[in-house]
Amino acid sequence: LEAPFSASFALMLGMLGHRSGWPFPRGGSGAIARALAGYLASLGGEIVTSRRVTDPSDLPPASAVLFDVTPRQLLRITGDRLPAHYRRQLGRYRYGPAAYKLDWALDGPIPWRAPDCALAATVHLGGTLDEIAASERAATQGDHSDRPFVLLAQPSLFDPTRAPAGKHTAWAYCHVPNGSTTDMTERIERQVERFAPGFRGRILARHVMPPAELERHNANYIGGDIVGGSN
Repeated sequence: LEAPFSASFALMLGMLGHRSGWPFPRGGSGAIARALAGYLASLGGEIVTSRRVTDPSDLPPASAVLFDVTPRQLLRITGDRLPAHYRRQLGRYRYGPAAYKLDWALDGPIPWRAPDCALAATVHLGGTLDEIAASERAATQGDHSDRPFVLLAQPSLFDPTRAPAGKHTAWAYCHVPNGSTTDMTERIERQVERFAPGFRGRILARHVMPPAELERHNANYIGGDIVGGSN
């Protein structure tokens, strides 16, 4: 939080959240992708998936091509077609901290000590501002906080399509150093339990996505960096 550029993003999102809430799509975020794809198709566009581009010649002729990838992928695809000075700039690109994510199937809602937390789709767990700053600083300095700043979502409280009747789902993540191999499961769940005693007793199943798994899921998440670069 001491870094002006990264702090500015956090402050902007925080203010928007307090002003407008943290909306999410019914049925999952895939609903947004389907809506966008449907609109593109209505304009005559076509989406081709499951086809890896390894060279610009893999693409059809076009007056312009937009690569929604990080510099590492762009360098791999374009090779020496880009000017040398630009390739050097891309090679110096700095990736940011990684995310360590957990998904839970729960036997009931999270038993928050503060009732208002049960009224929020997104909850930020950090104790004090100093504690949050220390956790975020640790991730950027190659360390792991014992009390990580945890961003937690509980959409099934508001969207019944997210879980069977009477059950709930939730997910959370914390920041860790880029490429971290440290297991943060216990620390994240301990942090939730700290603010919601009895939480662990409601876990029916969990799915763990450490940084390496995030990168396997999306090659743009270099080292588990889900925001695509250091601010």
